[in-house]
Amino acid sequence: MKQITIDGNNFSNEEEFYTEIDKLLTKALGWKTGHNLNAFNDLLRGGFGFHAHGEELMITWVNAEKSRKELGEELFNMITDIILDSDNSGHECKLKIEN
Repeated sequence: MKQITIDGNNFSNEEEFYTEIDKLLTKALGWKTGHNLNAFNDLLRGGFGFHAHGEELMITWVNAEKSRKELGEELFNMITDIILDSDNSGHECKLKIEN
């Protein structure tokens, strides 16, 4: 299982969050990913250079309380719901939150 760490100290708004995710989950793409929740969900499925399509991914989110405050409760919860695949969209992720 591949592992990544999302560090809340590396971003302070939604756009910076997507830039951080691109750094973590994409490698050597010849194009830019979308910076929205649908594109984030797609990246979690894999196949963009970091992990294979369908490969399980362990995500540790450090400094998560900072992210919750800066992104806002609603967006933070939407992001974590996507990671946990609460709507069965087709990826296998585990999430560990560290404040």
